Amino acid sequence: MKDCSTFPDPVYRDTVLAPLFDGVKTHYASHMARINRAHLVMLVETGILNAETGASIAGALARIDADTDLDALSYSGEHEDYFFFVEDQLKQRLGSDLAGSLHTARSRNDIDHTAFKMALRSRTDAMLAALLDLTEALIGKARDERETAIVAYTHGQPAQPTSFGHYLAAVIEVLLADITRLEAARDALDLCPMGAAAITTSGFPIDRERVAGLLGFAGPKQNSYGCIASVDYITGLYSALKLPFLHLGRVVQDLAFWSAFEVGQLYVPNALVQVSSIMPQKRNPVPIEHLRHLASVTVGRCDTMLTTMHNTPFTDMNDSEGEVQAAGYGAFETGGRVIALLTALLPACTIRAARVRAHADAACVTITELADTLVRAEGLSFRQAHEIAAITAQGVIARGAPLSDGYDAFVAAFDALIGRYPQLDETAFADAVSIDSFIARRTVFGGPAPSALDAALNGYARDAAAHRSTLDTRARRLEEADAALTAAFHTLTEPS
Repeated sequence: MKDCSTFPDPVYRDTVLAPLFDGVKTHYASHMARINRAHLVMLVETGILNAETGASIAGALARIDADTDLDALSYSGEHEDYFFFVEDQLKQRLGSDLAGSLHTARSRNDIDHTAFKMALRSRTDAMLAALLDLTEALIGKARDERETAIVAYTHGQPAQPTSFGHYLAAVIEVLLADITRLEAARDALDLCPMGAAAITTSGFPIDRERVAGLLGFAGPKQNSYGCIASVDYITGLYSALKLPFLHLGRVVQDLAFWSAFEVGQLYVPNALVQVSSIMPQKRNPVPIEHLRHLASVTVGRCDTMLTTMHNTPFTDMNDSEGEVQAAGYGAFETGGRVIALLTALLPACTIRAARVRAHADAACVTITELADTLVRAEGLSFRQAHEIAAITAQGVIARGAPLSDGYDAFVAAFDALIGRYPQLDETAFADAVSIDSFIARRTVFGGPAPSALDAALNGYARDAAAHRSTLDTRARRLEEADAALTAAFHTLTEPS
């Protein structure tokens, strides 16, 4: 049967080709222009193309870049996609034979994955910078709150006192681990696919190192099949990107709980509180809710990328290209909003000391230190001390009294179990059950005492500075590559 159809089918044009064309305009046109220039420089420098041909193509590329109004372009179906639009522009200026020389020793396959990596590395670097901004802000806040007591909860119940600084230090530690994982994923974006061509490189004596350097990569990705087939740079990146928002979502849950009226140990300032349209007494910390859902949306968008890659063939395929790549950029957008909002919110919040101490006393959260003190001062086993402390706590809670008023209950429990009165007097008892003493005595590595916390925060600050240095080094390499590409391309257009 004779096929009289012509490409593109109108439905295919509108549902696939036009959106892809718009996506290239938005995300990849500038990267493709740089790839064209770098590849041309390499072809001339290796002698694959002569200087005259290189100058003609370079001049045409420069004119195309200057003359093309990306915003005004719309997909007509005349060309399959943006790549062929640029190639057609070259043909109009140079003729088919000369224009086609630019495509020597390369393919759409290696061009596409190189452009995808270039688009991802800028977004990843911006995300790493934002995560470091948050980390550094939290380090400063933790230093300010190193002696600010809070009630720590386990299983939703008051457990022990610690400091707000100690809590934030735990958040910082996870953030730094997440940054390390994201940096490792970023390393995969630093290997350039150019030179892989369709699958197996080329019979021409191309210089893959040169192209990679001109485009700001650390070097070429080695296996040419993997350059176009292994999408681990995508799956690894979104796996790592997911984790900060999964982990920060747990912190956001604590903020919501702490700011509830019944708990009330966290105060959110008026600038970050919304009021009810009908209930005048309400102070709604709505930014916390936005943090929660935006973090979840970001996690979901990362999962979308991983799911899309699942069970796809180990080859070049559209499942990892175009619109799929663009879909992942939404994770960077919502994730960036989470980090910016949290960087503003957490340092602005304060702890309500009176509520903390009232809850701590009522819930007997310092009772563990009473048991520890009995082991040290009275020579009891911890199990004996634990039982005395438990009975003391039960007694004061039963009569609705604070633990600080529980000396009589303690003496009675001690006498009943040990058969004598304790050496611990009322002053020593009060010290044993005080929040400040509880925190100050926990000086061991990783504890909340100011000396231990200061050592931890100093280490975290060094780690953050090292990550910042890595980010700055990458930025300098990209700047130097831009300058080198500009100079090399200029040499083609105006040879000495």
